[in-house]
Amino acid sequence: NVKETVGNVTDNKELEKEGQQDKVIGKAKEVVENAKNKITDAIDKLKK
Repeated sequence: NVKETVGNVTDNKELEKEGQQDKVIGKAKEVVENAKNKITDAIDKLKK
């Protein structure tokens, strides 16, 4: 994450934390999207 890296290099703890938060949010969105896809696939299989 760019924010995290820049924050680390410049010793800007706030920017570093923002970068870490962005990473966590991105991972959470990925998990939700994967779950949504699995549910959609399961529903589609039940319709057949």
